[in-house]
Amino acid sequence: MLAVIRHNINKILLTVFIYEVGITKFLPHFFNTISMLNQLKEGEFNPYYGIYISKATCPEIVKGLQDGKQEFVDFVNAIPDEKWTYAYSEGKWTIVEVLQHLIDTERIFTYRALRFARNDKTPILGFEQDDYVPNSNANSYTKEDIIADFEAVRNASVTLFKGFTDQMLERIGEASGSPMSTRAVGYILPGHQKHHFDVVKERYL
Repeated sequence: MLAVIRHNINKILLTVFIYEVGITKFLPHFFNTISMLNQLKEGEFNPYYGIYISKATCPEIVKGLQDGKQEFVDFVNAIPDEKWTYAYSEGKWTIVEVLQHLIDTERIFTYRALRFARNDKTPILGFEQDDYVPNSNANSYTKEDIIADFEAVRNASVTLFKGFTDQMLERIGEASGSPMSTRAVGYILPGHQKHHFDVVKERYL
């Protein structure tokens, strides 16, 4: 019974999503998502990361990372100056802290990808993002600072993934107590970026 309820809810949500974005925008993203999820096998990522993978729009990892770099720059430049250190509620991250979180997370996840690609089977501990943000000093950074930092990190990510063979991309390691493949990281990163951009647009701007 529960499975039937979940299935019906998913159909309703899908219908609403198609209505909101339009069928011409939905179909390319839908088929790209299907393509990516078909590549990834069971056990390549914790289901928690499914929301990020589903938001990655390009099935080609390197191209998706490259496209995301310019999207980040355009997104940052469009943020009104008066909103830069704005948080929509007490205790929530500011916009610049959200952006710094993306940068910190990419550094950590590409390190994981490197370990997995090199067939390192040593389990990797997780990290507490809520400890990173208040200790980042992000609110003192300018748009130029954030863009320069992100571009440096993303360029390194692109270079890293360009060097991975198909075999390296399919290798699986362990992080935060769950299996994760190298290529799953490649989809999580742009999807994670898109996820937080959507949150900023919805709650901050």
